[in-house]
Amino acid sequence: MRKIVDGKRYDTEKAKKIGEWDNGRYTSDFMFCEEALYKTPKGAYFLAGSGGPLSKYSQPCGNNSVSGGSDITPLTRDEAAVWAETHLSADEYEAEFGVEDA
Repeated sequence: MRKIVDGKRYDTEKAKKIGEWDNGRYTSDFMFCEEALYKTPKGAYFLAGSGGPLSKYSQPCGNNSVSGGSDITPLTRDEAAVWAETHLSADEYEAEFGVEDA
């Protein structure tokens, strides 16, 4: 998946996948949602996601209808860290962002 945002290209084929998450629903479920956190070769983070018609990735398709869809969302490093802390394992988070001992 590729998308140009503010003149910058975000491409899942060229970026490093940090980790991925899904909401545990079947892909045929209208509420299905999956996301993956990526880091570009230049160090920018982005989220690539897709989902069903009742997910945050729904797309209007005319006549007051919606369908499933997909999108790429650029993230700051802090936003990426918050997403990773919420959706990834401790090991995946620590490998990318590091942690301090309590």
